[in-house]
Amino acid sequence: MRPLRYSINVTLDGCCHHEAGLAPDEESMRFWTAEMERADALLFGRVTYEMMESAWRRPATGTWPDWMVAWQIPFAEAIDRAKKHVVSSTLSGVDWNAELVRGDLGQAVQRLKQEPGEGLWVGGVTLPLALADLGLIDEYVFVVQPVLAGHGPTLLAGLRERVELELVERHEFGSGVAALRYRPTRR
Repeated sequence: MRPLRYSINVTLDGCCHHEAGLAPDEESMRFWTAEMERADALLFGRVTYEMMESAWRRPATGTWPDWMVAWQIPFAEAIDRAKKHVVSSTLSGVDWNAELVRGDLGQAVQRLKQEPGEGLWVGGVTLPLALADLGLIDEYVFVVQPVLAGHGPTLLAGLRERVELELVERHEFGSGVAALRYRPTRR
């Protein structure tokens, strides 16, 4: 069974808004590129899918936009080519190498996990909360930003039950960011 990995940037006070942390640098983009490349497929909710598509989809011209610097291109290429599954009850269709996930979320994600491969990746806020509540996340990666945001959506706010985790890897970046990889402890 391929594992479901949840990765997200989070500030020291728990904010997980995509603009609350430090601006990405070359080192953090290498990390996020590696995270994308570890996954056979990406799992998005509608909001995250639309946000990622607007930023990282290769333009029809085939040329990346001028705002993108060279060290961002490997991440853009990794996410652009990845297979994507989008959980949405409001979208009527998706493209960008994506398919809609409909019906019972738990059953649908269990089916995706049963497919052969190295892993699934999920990001965002709302969908990972639902998946954590269902006990479907096999690994959590919190990229902790040395920032106090003071406002914004917070990490896994509203989680129904406590999830105990064990630290399996820690990586510190030159910027002061720390990537912490955890796995749930099973009883």
